[in-house]
Amino acid sequence: MTRRRTLTALIASSATLAAAAPNGLASASSPVTHHTGTLADGATWVADVPARWNGTLVLFSHGYGPLVAQDAPSKGSATALLDQGYALAGSSYDPHGSMWALNSAVADQFGTLKAFGEQAGRPRRTIATGQSMGGLVNSLIAQQGKGRIAGAATFCGIVAGGVDLNNYQLNAEYALTTLLPQAAQVKIRDFASEAEGAASGLALTKAVSDAQSTSAGRARIALAGALLNQTDWATGTAPPAPRDYAGQEEQQARILTSGQLVFIESGRASIAKAAGGDSGANIGVDYGRLIRSSPRRKQIAFLYRQAGLDLRTDLSALNLGRRYASEGDSLSAMRRTSTNTGRLPVPELTVHTISDQLVPVEQENAYAARVKAAGDSAMLRQAYVAAIGHCAFTDAEYVAAINTVGKRVSTGRWSDTASPHSLNAAANALNLGGGRFVAHHPSALVVQR
Repeated sequence: MTRRRTLTALIASSATLAAAAPNGLASASSPVTHHTGTLADGATWVADVPARWNGTLVLFSHGYGPLVAQDAPSKGSATALLDQGYALAGSSYDPHGSMWALNSAVADQFGTLKAFGEQAGRPRRTIATGQSMGGLVNSLIAQQGKGRIAGAATFCGIVAGGVDLNNYQLNAEYALTTLLPQAAQVKIRDFASEAEGAASGLALTKAVSDAQSTSAGRARIALAGALLNQTDWATGTAPPAPRDYAGQEEQQARILTSGQLVFIESGRASIAKAAGGDSGANIGVDYGRLIRSSPRRKQIAFLYRQAGLDLRTDLSALNLGRRYASEGDSLSAMRRTSTNTGRLPVPELTVHTISDQLVPVEQENAYAARVKAAGDSAMLRQAYVAAIGHCAFTDAEYVAAINTVGKRVSTGRWSDTASPHSLNAAANALNLGGGRFVAHHPSALVVQR
């Protein structure tokens, strides 16, 4: 995978976030036995076992998209892991449900683990891994994994959970429809289908594109971007300078108009389908407090001054505007199926790009706080890759992270194995694209609590 993706290609591929299903493994250096099966709920599973299996199974949870079984995050990582002796397995999740598959995904993955043991042989140990929505699944597998998995490697995961995801996305959508005249009539939730959600996303995209031509529009786009926890690095070899507020906003707008809003709104329909309603709510939210907590607050203040707008007036409009409540039992459903507790009975390494347009890196801050509150910080390590894009990792970065978890399981200690230096050394030794791990400390996730 290249270091830079165009955003249009990124968003277009996001409906199949783990699109590189590792079918056809002819390049593996030793023979591989392919296994398949079907679980009681109709979920299918696949597995690949090398002739010289080392006894470790990598159990992969795929991201949001078509419900097709996959057993690795990419073809290249699959081949490398098989060459190292790992077996691979993963399920489709329940094919009769929503693509937001949290109602069944954890059970289907544990079911796959059981079925694999019956058909291919019980693994000596299992390392769970997943990406994007599958990263959230993986955090839940880690939470429930004592005695079933030995460790977890979670990539680009929605680790703050579905409740926070729905809330901060609702905040941004609400800001756009409240503050941009071009978006005033756009529906932002309660869609009958993913297609209706996508149509609303297109309407929001056009509104942002039109608003970008005025200084007032640009200021308000920056405010909505802050509520979305939007990155300001969309292209180029480095992000805009810390005080290049106009440059930051231009890159935020580029992301918003490159398909992101279509993906968010269609995804909102899928999540509501799974939860029995939209769990998002902004009742009682103080938007001034959220903006004051945002790392973008100086940018927003500058752009509002430049446009001759009163920021307090717009924040008051948000505080006095339409309020949305969670529907029915959707909030309790999302808390039950799509939110982790932070408990970690097994070691976990999370990996995120520092500029992720779909799953903000700030989700890692929220997850670390939750794990700390649960008293399990010693089990968690978090690593960051200096790259643009959602799940934009090299095969080397995937494999190095999984190997690092394997080392932690074997030794019982992290030591410095999850440091940028150690991860880069491990990745660079693989000849699979190298490592770009860096020290990074993400800001707090901007969302109501």
